[in-house]
Amino acid sequence: MNHTGWQSVSSERHFANAHLEVVTDHVQTPARPEPRAWTIVHRKAAVVVAPMTRDGKIVLIHQERIPIRQSIWEMPSGQIDDHAADHEKIKNVALREVREETGYKLAQDGRLIPLGHYFSSPGFTDERGYFFLACPVQPCKEGPARDEGESILDCREFTVEEIRRMIAENEIRDANTLGMFARLSVSGLLPVEVHQ
Repeated sequence: MNHTGWQSVSSERHFANAHLEVVTDHVQTPARPEPRAWTIVHRKAAVVVAPMTRDGKIVLIHQERIPIRQSIWEMPSGQIDDHAADHEKIKNVALREVREETGYKLAQDGRLIPLGHYFSSPGFTDERGYFFLACPVQPCKEGPARDEGESILDCREFTVEEIRRMIAENEIRDANTLGMFARLSVSGLLPVEVHQ
């Protein structure tokens, strides 16, 4: 991408596959006239979805993640294969990921609410994640239709209080889920809990 005051002088490709590309770019920035070399991982954009039930619970998946050698609770997410996807196609990817990974779908009166995007790790990648709230969701009769390449071990509904506790105790620690929960919190989209 070319932004005002940013200019790519040269780029050297080191590696590429269907999911990512590693390059070293020499870039002039608005603050530095001399080009800087930076190694960048170009990755497909992704969707991150908070599926919320009618009673305000959020559906999380428990998934094995090979890079960190752990299984973690997280919100459903997935890559957008079409680099030129418009907003409608991105929304369809979000709904598909919820359906495939959790076995839930939007209720007939449900809405998919876009909540902007974020950058997963802007120090080394241009990957962005598009946030969506899907509510209300309900289980599909057929259950999940998971991709063979994924290793989803479990799927459960959690209260907002349970998720807060899991974040506070460092049980939830992936950027997608933390970012989505923060966005839901500041947007006033989480159910208000009554403490007794």
